Amino acid sequence: MTFTADFVYETRPVRVVFRPGASVTALPDEAQRLGLRRLLVVCGSRGEAIAQTVADALGDTCVGLHAEARMHVPVEVADRAVAAARAAGADGCVAVGGGSAIGLGKAIALRTGLPLIAVPSTYAGSEMTPIWGLTEHGVKRTGRDPVVQPRSVVYDPELTLTLPVPFSVASGVNALAHAVEALYAPDASPLVSLMAEEGVRAMAGALPRLAAEPDDLDARGRALYGAWLCGACLGATTMGLHHKLCHVLGGTFGLPHAETHTVVLPHALAYNAPAVPQALAALCRALDTEDAPRALRDLSVDLGASHSLAELGLKEGDLMVAAEQVTGEPYANPRPVTADGVLGVLRAAYEGREPTVSS
Repeated sequence: MTFTADFVYETRPVRVVFRPGASVTALPDEAQRLGLRRLLVVCGSRGEAIAQTVADALGDTCVGLHAEARMHVPVEVADRAVAAARAAGADGCVAVGGGSAIGLGKAIALRTGLPLIAVPSTYAGSEMTPIWGLTEHGVKRTGRDPVVQPRSVVYDPELTLTLPVPFSVASGVNALAHAVEALYAPDASPLVSLMAEEGVRAMAGALPRLAAEPDDLDARGRALYGAWLCGACLGATTMGLHHKLCHVLGGTFGLPHAETHTVVLPHALAYNAPAVPQALAALCRALDTEDAPRALRDLSVDLGASHSLAELGLKEGDLMVAAEQVTGEPYANPRPVTADGVLGVLRAAYEGREPTVSS
C-alpha cells in the first residue's frame, strides 16, 4: 500500500470482551449494558451443551434455547428461528457457536431488527462482520447490513477447548482466507493490511500449537485473536474469487463450509498471485516462507485437514456447473476471472494437487 493511493476505511461500533470464562462471567453484564431482558439463545445441535451453559449463565434473562442452526443458513431454518424469537417475545438474541449459529442470529436480526450478541466457539470470524447469508433453492445469497453486526462479541478461549483438532484447523484456515483476500481487495487500506498480516501470523502460529496440545489455552486464545483480526478484515473489505468459489460449492453442492475454504484457498491464491505482488509479500512475511500458496496447503495438510474437494464429496461432473456459476456474475478480483481459469482452480482443488502459480 502506497500513500499516493486513494482509500476509505469505515469502522462500525462493536464492543469486544476477551478473556477465559467470559461467556459465563461477562455475558450477563453485556446483556444488561444493552438493556436486554428477554434473550433467545441460538446454536447448532453440536453446540447445544455449550449454549446451555451460556443460557444458564443468563438466568431469567434467557427466554429460550433454539438449537436449529445449520450450515449456509437455509431460508426455512431462518424462518423457524424468526418465529421462535417472536413467539418468545425476545428483545435480543445471543448466538453461541460457529459461523452457522452466528449466521442464524444474523438472519433473525435482519428480519426483526433485534440486537445480536455473539459468543464464538470456532474461528469463523463472522461475528466481526455486517455480512449475512441465506441459502434458498441451492443458491446462497449474501449481503451487508449494519443491523446484523453484533453489538457485543464475547471471546472466551475456554469455549474452544472441546473443538476437535481437525475442525479447529479447518476453521482456522477459513479465517486465514478472510485475511488473504483482504490483502488484495479493491477497498483495502493500510489499517486492514496490518490487521490481515497480523491475523495470518497469529493464526498460522497458533494452529500447530493447538494441534499438538489441544488443551493449550494460550494457543486457543491466540487463535481466537487471529480469528478476530481476520474477521474484521472480512467485514471491512470486498472479497474475491476465493469466497465466490466457496459460496457456490457450499450453497449449491452442500460442501462443508470451513473444510471447503481450507481446500480451495491455496489454489485461489496461486491463481491471483501474479496480480498481487504486495499482498503476496505480506503473506510470505506472515507465514515465514517464500511460497505462500504452498505454505498454506502444507499448514492444513500437515495438521490433518482435507486436501481435495473430491474428499469432501464433490463429483467431477459438478466442476463445470460450479465454474459456470462462479463466472456467471461479475465481482471484484485482482486477476480477470475466466471460465478456463476458474475451472483450472476447481480441478486442482478437486484433485488435491500442489498449488501452482502461473501467469
